[in-house]
Amino acid sequence: MKINKSDLEAVAVKKNQYPAADLKEIAFAGRSNVGKSSLLNLLTGRKKLARVSGSPGKTRTINFYIINDSFRIVDLPGYGYAKVSKSISAGWGEMMENYLESRPNLVKVVQLVDIRHAPSKQDVEMYDYLRHFGLDGIVVATKADKISRNQMAKQIKLIRQTLKLTDTDMVIPVSSLKRTGHEELLNVMEQLLEG
Repeated sequence: MKINKSDLEAVAVKKNQYPAADLKEIAFAGRSNVGKSSLLNLLTGRKKLARVSGSPGKTRTINFYIINDSFRIVDLPGYGYAKVSKSISAGWGEMMENYLESRPNLVKVVQLVDIRHAPSKQDVEMYDYLRHFGLDGIVVATKADKISRNQMAKQIKLIRQTLKLTDTDMVIPVSSLKRTGHEELLNVMEQLLEG
């Protein structure tokens, strides 16, 4: 699949701000600073579609991007950033829950983890949550350029074990900097949308 057209369609905090549930959606979730905005920009071939920020925890809304006029990519707020107050992070949790539990056209959630570290407690909780709703199965290991080829297999094994992935669950290493791995992810997304 090639993404030729991508536009921000809606920025939502509440359900009544979501766009109509008329197109299939693939959502992206990950800890703050895991490289979600960089990945979305790489997938869409746009430098500034999703705002990349030096300070984590910037995405505080659910952002809906319409892609090729045929489906949506949904950018969920980053989780697990300590400098954000408890009340705000609780609000994000509720906002994400409302979306994940009530969106009939949501096909899959792609979870991002940093390939350099074992998935955090929040990563594990998020993946269990996605599994509960049948939205699991695709993990993108970001920042793949930061480790050697030898380390990569070891880190992917660690991610698989920590998140208790099955044989059919995928881990796709991606580097936004080196622009690698995103073609595989786009192919997987195309299969999901056709299914």
